[in-house]
Amino acid sequence: MGSVSLKIGDGTARFKRATFCSSAANILMIFSVITTNLFALYAFTASSNHNQTQLLHHNNKNFSLISEQVSLILREIDSSQKKLAQMEKELLGYESFDLSRPNIANELKVYLQHHQLPLGKDSKTGITEMVSSVGHFCEKNSDLLSQYMNYKAYGPCYDDWSVAQKLILKGCEPLPRRRCFTKTVSKVGLLHPFPNSLWKPIANKTVNWSGLSCKNFPCLNGKKLGKDCIGCFDLVNGFENQRFIKGRSKNDFLIDDVLVLGSGGIRIGFDVGGGSGTFAARMADRNVTVISATLNIDAPFSEFIAARGLFPLYLSLDHRFPFYDNVFDLVHASSTLDVGGKPEKLEFLMFDIDRVLRPGGLFWLDNFYYANEEKKKALTQLIEWFGYKKLKWVVGEKADNGKSVVVLSAVLQKPVRV
Repeated sequence: MGSVSLKIGDGTARFKRATFCSSAANILMIFSVITTNLFALYAFTASSNHNQTQLLHHNNKNFSLISEQVSLILREIDSSQKKLAQMEKELLGYESFDLSRPNIANELKVYLQHHQLPLGKDSKTGITEMVSSVGHFCEKNSDLLSQYMNYKAYGPCYDDWSVAQKLILKGCEPLPRRRCFTKTVSKVGLLHPFPNSLWKPIANKTVNWSGLSCKNFPCLNGKKLGKDCIGCFDLVNGFENQRFIKGRSKNDFLIDDVLVLGSGGIRIGFDVGGGSGTFAARMADRNVTVISATLNIDAPFSEFIAARGLFPLYLSLDHRFPFYDNVFDLVHASSTLDVGGKPEKLEFLMFDIDRVLRPGGLFWLDNFYYANEEKKKALTQLIEWFGYKKLKWVVGEKADNGKSVVVLSAVLQKPVRV
């Protein structure tokens, strides 16, 4: 082994022979380098293995924690979906009825069975089945409802319209459909052709009198059936055939005076609590179609209106009107608007009237009785909230059972809201 010596100047290089000491030193240095490298390699390898073990353990721990969190989230989502589905069922009446109870009529069980959607799950709502329409409060009156639904399928229905109306007045609306034939009343040769039918007397035989105290129209004409129905079935004698064309007080607006106030013309209207249909008949004389909301409270109002060739709508004033928004040119209401109870009850009704009345349409409030100052304040404040334009507004007095009561008559125009 020799060392290399570079001598600058003469351009030559000479090798010297290595001595024993220098060789031993070189061997020791090489051994030290190798030993150091071996220790470093061992240390690195040992450390790497330890770190990998720790990292693997840490990763496994993190993965376990993540899995637990994901599982927890999935369980929460599943629980929320179940809660939402249950809420939906409760709101829609999916499980309102306990159909396992022994007093539930078989026809009611058949009617309330769930039916799968023909095309499967609806992608927007997630609903998979259809449920028959039935009022929420029907469940509260299940015994009476079972009585109504206890009939022989495909046979004649029991003469129980009074049971149906009792359910409606208890909030069971809409009623379930039935698979039986309703009792018919022959009207052949008894109905007059339109428009003569509007003011011709109605034959007693055209009406089903079961469940009513009176069995003929003369009996009804001798009764006061409400503030707006005194002799209202008498189309020949009395004041009924003069209503809306001849006033008895300043609060009795004439129909032609109101029609000229209509912006854009009056074509279709809705009479809230239409009595015997005289308002609709007056409008029909002027080529305006009016639907009359009514019930058969102590009298056959619906059949009487239909016999006149008019459109009766059989529903209570607690029912949301089955019409789309902003469709009627005119809504007429009288003291039947006074539904009693808290002011909020009147508000719900008034907001639904406002909903079906088109912008620019007329709301005719006809002889509304102010029972007290509280009702007066509630109604007038409500009208102010709506922002209706007051086209006519008359407060006066009217006799009622020998007493003088305050009444309001008004024609209001619905504004355009943006």
